[in-house]
Amino acid sequence: MEHNTTWMCLICGWIYDEAAGSPEHGIPAGTAWADVPMNWTCPECGARKEDFEMVKI
Repeated sequence: MEHNTTWMCLICGWIYDEAAGSPEHGIPAGTAWADVPMNWTCPECGARKEDFEMVKI
């Protein structure tokens, strides 16, 4: 069973799923978290990438 790698914003709880990406925010589906630009911010609360932590769903 394969699981998606997901990252959760520790500030607001928004989830980034690597398989889904965030196309509406400029991140294509399938984009690994490591490849998300350092200056990208959470679309919900504006938190920085360093405020996210990997979570298993």
